[in-house]
Amino acid sequence: MVPFAGYEMPVQYASIISEAKSVREGAGMFDVSHMARLSFKGDRVLEYLEKVTANDVSKLSDGTGQYSLLPNDEGGCVDDIIVYRIHPTEYRMVINASNHGKDVFWLEQHNTEGVAMADHTDETAMIAVQGPTAVATLAKLSDAPTAIESAVMFGVVECKIAGIDCFAARSGYTGEDGYELICAAADAAQLWQSLLDAGVAACGLGSRDTLRVEAGLPLYGHELEENLNPISAGLGWVVSKTKTFIGSGPINDARKNGVPKKLQGVRLESKRLITPGMKVYVHGQEVGAVTSGVVSPLLDRGVAFAFIDSSVALDTPCTIDVRGKQEPGVVVNKRFFKRAK
Repeated sequence: MVPFAGYEMPVQYASIISEAKSVREGAGMFDVSHMARLSFKGDRVLEYLEKVTANDVSKLSDGTGQYSLLPNDEGGCVDDIIVYRIHPTEYRMVINASNHGKDVFWLEQHNTEGVAMADHTDETAMIAVQGPTAVATLAKLSDAPTAIESAVMFGVVECKIAGIDCFAARSGYTGEDGYELICAAADAAQLWQSLLDAGVAACGLGSRDTLRVEAGLPLYGHELEENLNPISAGLGWVVSKTKTFIGSGPINDARKNGVPKKLQGVRLESKRLITPGMKVYVHGQEVGAVTSGVVSPLLDRGVAFAFIDSSVALDTPCTIDVRGKQEPGVVVNKRFFKRAK
């Protein structure tokens, strides 16, 4: 257990490797109750969310969600978030635990539309169930199995899982299929035990980090920052090309003119663990720095994210300076794992 954002968080239950394999081969679950959960209501709530978020909220229909960003005035990221539409005048948002207070302040500061915002973090819990058998397992435990099996990505099913009322969103942070379940905090232990009894493996922060790097997913504070344009992080796909929002000018400029560095993957030849800040070299010249690194159980080697000079092409051989030793690797697409549809 380790302290994180005011919570005691599990690093591992069995082992990082076994937990990662459980998610890739079956089903694993993560207690992500530290993620903050907000709601927004009002006649002008859509206008407000279109202003403060980067993605097109207007494209959502009832019971659907989208990955998005809270940009700042300079085009950097206050946070990366998920937005759900419940009704035309009601939305929900999941934000990062480490940014909880900052995000709430930012959202309140820019609320000139009279939107009623509420924080439900303490009264609720959140459990992510992920893996190729996750959906089938949840369907068997649910009173709405057809809805669980047929929901679109980021679709929401409000149902009972193992007899417990859940807001079930088809999303996650592992690259696998699955759901993130939000329930009353008082019901969390019972829901967790029911999932354990159904054969879902308990997983901690260590395997979650390994899985998200394999899947090419950014982590705030590593691949996203207040002073970093999301175009550099490869997140242009979650930024609207048509609407005006806070920070849209600098982001659109970066999209049009390019960025000096781009987030890429580095695949090593060895199982060496790469850590943030280590330098990346091509032909002896420094071209970038690592932001995240893990030893991938899937690929059986070290893999990393790094911001690398935009002129460096994929498949370029490189090295990473690991305490004075040059570890050989290759610059690759940051999605090391892609689930078969």
